[in-house]
Amino acid sequence: MTDLVGAGARGAAMDRFSLASLLRARETGVFIALAVLCIFLSLATDSFLTSLNLLNIGRQVSLLGIMAVGMTFVLISGEVDLSVGSTYALSGLATGMLIVAGWALLPALALGLFTGAAIGFVNGVLSTYGRLPSLIATLGMLSIVRGVALILTGGQPVTVNLRNGADAGVLQAFSFMGQGYLFGIVPMQLVFFAVIAAIAWVVLSYTSFGFRTFAVGGSAKAARVSGISVNWVKIWAFVVMGLLAAFAGILSLAFLPSGQAGRTGLGLELDVIAATIVGGASLAGGEGTILGTILGVLIIGVMRNGLVLMGVSPFVQELMIGLVIIIAVGIDKWSMRRSG
Repeated sequence: MTDLVGAGARGAAMDRFSLASLLRARETGVFIALAVLCIFLSLATDSFLTSLNLLNIGRQVSLLGIMAVGMTFVLISGEVDLSVGSTYALSGLATGMLIVAGWALLPALALGLFTGAAIGFVNGVLSTYGRLPSLIATLGMLSIVRGVALILTGGQPVTVNLRNGADAGVLQAFSFMGQGYLFGIVPMQLVFFAVIAAIAWVVLSYTSFGFRTFAVGGSAKAARVSGISVNWVKIWAFVVMGLLAAFAGILSLAFLPSGQAGRTGLGLELDVIAATIVGGASLAGGEGTILGTILGVLIIGVMRNGLVLMGVSPFVQELMIGLVIIIAVGIDKWSMRRSG
């Protein structure tokens, strides 16, 4: 039975690479929508298709993309995580405080990443063994983690610079993570996003954990009967989410070396979930791809960039993103009814 479930999950993951399934996939529709949006913006503005702006879009979407990759694992497993914005803030600010306190870069990064993974672990345990709906569990953790960040920082901004005590060598290496360029051209944030997306694609498509994640999201009951530890698969999905949210928060502070617990990452979870759903992940679980997530992230990023270039008000931008979320969820629900 385990082999059957594994084969089924493997089939669900690998079938997306055949030509016929590619033409039917939701990712194709997302790609077409992205292409149409890019064509429109290239005609509406003179600066959209410049290499500088395209690289700028790549940098802007990288942090959102890193977290959306983590959210893909969570949604495929049939859960959702609303605490990513708070995890992003706490992990980044904690890392910054350690660097200012004189810590070396690697230990500071390790503790920051461990903080995110620990939050993800707690989310997973509450949502599985605690038998709380993940929506409620992570909503509560959103406030708890934000509160911890406020207590830790005293509500004061955290600024990483030489004046506050950071070591010059550590500060240079830390800043390069967020502000540097590979070969002097490609932003390091974009490099990190590409590497993480590639690793996640391999994990979801070719490893037993990826197959089990699809199996658990598709039918937790069938997966449990087949001998799969459903709870631990979901817990690990949350840990991946927490780890990637922490890494994104650290990169954010490395790019803009100042942040405040009460503001950093506020509302970020909405963009992360929106990008993942737009890319084809299902709220019901069992559906989603890294390629789709990348396309969803680009849709959100290109839309924001294009609206800025066109001089559209930030308030209208929020309205547009809200409409995208509603339409994406509507398409998801309509597709579920049709397939059912």
